[in-house]
Amino acid sequence: MFEKLLSSVCLTTVLRIFTLYFSCLSSCSANATLRDIPDIAKYFNTKSRYEEVNPYLQDDILAINSSAMKPPAPNCIAVHLTAIIRHGTRFPTAGNIKKIGKFDSLVKTEATGDLSFLPELKAWKMWYTEDMDGRLVAKGRADHRHLAQRLAKAFPSLLNKENVLGKRVKFITSSKHRCINSTIAFQQGLKDSFDIQDDLEYTVNDGLMRFFDTCRRLLETVEKNKKAVEEVTKFNNGPEMKRVQEKLADLLQVPYSNITMDSVEAAFYTCAYEFTILGLHTPWCRLFDESDAQVVDYSGDLKQYWRKGFGHDINSKASCILFHDLFSRLNNTVSQIKAGGPASEQVTVQIGHAETLLPLLTLLGLFKDKTNLTSTNFASQRDRAFRAGKIMPLAANLLVVLSDCTGGLRLQVWVNEKPVTLPGLSDHSALYEDVRKLYHHLLEGCDQETVCKMNN
Repeated sequence: MFEKLLSSVCLTTVLRIFTLYFSCLSSCSANATLRDIPDIAKYFNTKSRYEEVNPYLQDDILAINSSAMKPPAPNCIAVHLTAIIRHGTRFPTAGNIKKIGKFDSLVKTEATGDLSFLPELKAWKMWYTEDMDGRLVAKGRADHRHLAQRLAKAFPSLLNKENVLGKRVKFITSSKHRCINSTIAFQQGLKDSFDIQDDLEYTVNDGLMRFFDTCRRLLETVEKNKKAVEEVTKFNNGPEMKRVQEKLADLLQVPYSNITMDSVEAAFYTCAYEFTILGLHTPWCRLFDESDAQVVDYSGDLKQYWRKGFGHDINSKASCILFHDLFSRLNNTVSQIKAGGPASEQVTVQIGHAETLLPLLTLLGLFKDKTNLTSTNFASQRDRAFRAGKIMPLAANLLVVLSDCTGGLRLQVWVNEKPVTLPGLSDHSALYEDVRKLYHHLLEGCDQETVCKMNN
């Protein structure tokens, strides 16, 4: 079963990937290396590598920032860790693969621009196939394996061999193959760290990790409602994006009418996928400069903001079930510690999607700007807090640690291994009771069934 789950694609697809990878090493970019990073990589939005958020990992993928991961005080003992993690690097979805194929065909048949790299673009082989459809890639398994090893180094009193073998480390995942394979990869990272040979258990729980699939109010008022994301549509039809489309048409010397928003996204994210999946800096990246990338990135942020973030109240409220799951576990841990015993569940690892994690971060009030992101304030939002590429890269994570300290139990929160201070509190390390007071309205309310009813 392990081998079946670990395999992301069929054997023929794997062979195709290796063949194209090695051919690209010589033909796609003569001097491409893993450190040959496209200038526009920081604008890849939710397709960003985790290493772009934490650049020190480019030198040592197992490095931890000791100053950022330190306990509240030297005398504190960590008693529980919950890690809620997005799946690792994946292939494009079938829909995006179709867009990439369509644009690639346009370049091969119609592009005549005087570009030094046009022959390379035309020689590029369309190797993505629809059966790949969002499946985890080797880099995605490495994302989770390495994250597990870093967390084991950062929290040795919790993530250790005794707790893993004693089943005090629990794993919960979405049913999607990319999440199950990410879970297995995370477990493999722990097994490698502690020389464990046995397979580890995990639980599939879509009600928790894919709550967005069953929240009727979210589905009806946001997912199926074009008006809910009209700011995205307006921006994509606005002057900033029109300039990007016209620049792309001019470069390729094709009619403006042939370059649509789908064309822009296909070209831009082909650059992103080739880099995140294969580590290649391909000619696709040279179709865009930084100003272009900022526009495409803002379009992506608008989409995340209005469909998963602060744009609509139900986006975050749909995650009430995950919020209560987290605090129920923290409360149980507090009770066990106060009773003089250890926590029965010392680590909980939950692996899901951007649609799982971003609404929860929003519900907690993190990365909130003073004004909404809209189709008309691109220029004034250049320093915005809500940046999906920094908040929600591949393998993005929320780490919540409860520590037993002199003077009381304290809670710390990290997003992508960077400390964050919860809104309304003055310190990264806060008394747990102060955190409960901060979210009192959610702890007493935020009932999943109620918030997801259509009459709300």
